[in-house]
Amino acid sequence: MEILRSIVVLVHIIGFAILFGSWLAEAVARRIRVTRLMTVGMTVAAIAGLALAAPWGIDYQLDYVKLGVKLVVLLVIAALLGIGSARQRRLGSLSPVIFWLIGILTLLNAGIAVIWH
Repeated sequence: MEILRSIVVLVHIIGFAILFGSWLAEAVARRIRVTRLMTVGMTVAAIAGLALAAPWGIDYQLDYVKLGVKLVVLLVIAALLGIGSARQRRLGSLSPVIFWLIGILTLLNAGIAVIWH
């Protein structure tokens, strides 16, 4: 069971890497836009994260407050990606505030996972 849980953790990290990496690539290129790859990364990280939130195959208690905070941050990221892609299609551009919030909140969520014990 531990091997399966480790695989799900790996998939979760890959989802984060896809989301943050594609956001970072756009930021470095100075393109203020939301890409489909960001949404894919967020979806992969979300599904794997929800699977990890289930208490299966572990010998310790889960921190449900931490998981709740991470879920709220994830929902805000998802909302910003949705709003951003809709505005981008409709107006042809994206607000820099939305773009930067996506990156900051993605990094914040990873920081919560690593730092909050």
